[in-house]
Amino acid sequence: MATIIVQPGGARAGKQRVDLTAIAHNRLMLLLILFMLITGVVILRLTWVGIFAGSGRGGDAAAGLPARADIVDRNGVPLARTMDAYSIAARPSKLISDPADLARKLHEIFPDEPEAAFYKKLTGKGWAYLRRRALPEEVAAVNALGEIGIEFPREKERLYPQRTLAAHVLGFAPDADGKGGMGVEAAFNDRLTDAALRGQPFAMSIDSRVQGALESELYAQLVQTRAKGASGVILDANSGEVIAMASIPVFDPNKLQNYAGKSCSESPLCNHMVQARYELGSAFKPLSIAAAMDRGVVTSMSKTYDATAPLGIAGFRIKDDHPLGRWINVPEILVHSSNIGTARIADQMGAEPLQHLFRELHFDQRAPIELNERAGTLWPANWGRITTLTVSYGHGIAVTPLHLASAYAALVNGGLWRPATLRKLKVDEVPEGRRVFSAATSARMRQLLRMIVAAGTGRSADAKGYRVGGKTGSAEKPQEGRYNKTSLVTTFASAFPMDNPRYVVLVTMDEATGQYGLRTAAWTAAPVVKRVVERTGPMLGVLPDERRDVDISDLMPLLHGDKEKE
Repeated sequence: MATIIVQPGGARAGKQRVDLTAIAHNRLMLLLILFMLITGVVILRLTWVGIFAGSGRGGDAAAGLPARADIVDRNGVPLARTMDAYSIAARPSKLISDPADLARKLHEIFPDEPEAAFYKKLTGKGWAYLRRRALPEEVAAVNALGEIGIEFPREKERLYPQRTLAAHVLGFAPDADGKGGMGVEAAFNDRLTDAALRGQPFAMSIDSRVQGALESELYAQLVQTRAKGASGVILDANSGEVIAMASIPVFDPNKLQNYAGKSCSESPLCNHMVQARYELGSAFKPLSIAAAMDRGVVTSMSKTYDATAPLGIAGFRIKDDHPLGRWINVPEILVHSSNIGTARIADQMGAEPLQHLFRELHFDQRAPIELNERAGTLWPANWGRITTLTVSYGHGIAVTPLHLASAYAALVNGGLWRPATLRKLKVDEVPEGRRVFSAATSARMRQLLRMIVAAGTGRSADAKGYRVGGKTGSAEKPQEGRYNKTSLVTTFASAFPMDNPRYVVLVTMDEATGQYGLRTAAWTAAPVVKRVVERTGPMLGVLPDERRDVDISDLMPLLHGDKEKE
């Protein structure tokens, strides 16, 4: 018979195991409930952020959006970004070092700021910035001084990684979450701060590679010719997009200084391409002659005009710099840049056609481009006979270089004027344009402009294989009610390739002195265009081809073989 042994306390142990299991189960349930509550809170918070992200600055931060959208060039290269940047500040009341000694050490780290300026901040009454947008190595150097009264706040800053590149076009935004101060930062401020678009970079029409080449060549020429200033633009002749725009001297938008009270001619912030207005001289002649062609005044290239002597009118004498002393035809008028010949054509045409054309080209108002900082033009108050004659060759009317660049785009692209733009355009966004020249006149002008470079005053712009066509312009600057014969603004307005124009290149030099003292556009502005075209053509997809060119064989026999006396 089996014996049953009863273990003392067995029932109690079983009960304890049941109790422990129940406790563990309850704890797991409690943890699960807590997890579900936390998850629910997170989901509710994310939902709230998604709905109210654009309602205020708190929503912006939660959504992770920058205060301003990035700006990039047409190829996506960053030109302006909002980033967390280092700043260096001081609390004078907490300094443990001698302010004079500390100011000296800070000046050694930041030699661009005077020691006295640091001392003033270190001995002031309140918290003061010692440096905004400091580099990490600068922060490390200041931190190594061991001064407890110096702080290193991290702040949102608007940074320009390419430094001075395209500075006049980009402009600046003094505060990352404030309004733009000039340039694209100001002109497109609403787009850059739009809550729905801040996460998407704003694409400019600028090509940073082409921009760099243009700035480099302008600066080199400014130094070589000891010019007061230089500016240039490259336009897409068929869309109006600004591929590059430069003004020398430049500034660094990362290191803004106070230029208040300085005129445009004195301030590095001045964009001379749109803020300076000039009488641009002989570069107007192709426009005037094109108007005469469209009005039926010039019906033949072989028609001649009296240039045997200066043209006298109302006590004034219109003369040529290099007189030919004979009757000359239209190709000769442009190739030899004859004021007399152009004035005689304008006199036959009358005032109305020139006024109409120049208004169509917006010469009577600010240049149509998005920038806020644009100068107005100087339109003749009384447009009589003498005004018609002088305006025809670029005197008595003042416009910005951008006005002329847009006019030349219409002159060579088939006759359609389009406003210049700093936005990268899609194909379906290109404006239809407004016809200002007939297609036949545009085709003839392409021949004539090419002839000027091949055989006239523009020979120094002849980049081999690129089929450059253009016109020089050398104008005396007005000063105290009269023209200063020793102060010239020189311009070369051009396009390439002339057999199928794609880009307009315009360069203006302010008071340049060429080699051996030669100051005209042929020596100061045209050579810049040649170098710019040679450098940027391949970047823009235009390769040199000496087997192609504009057919000017029907015009060449009209030249008498007189070499231009430059």
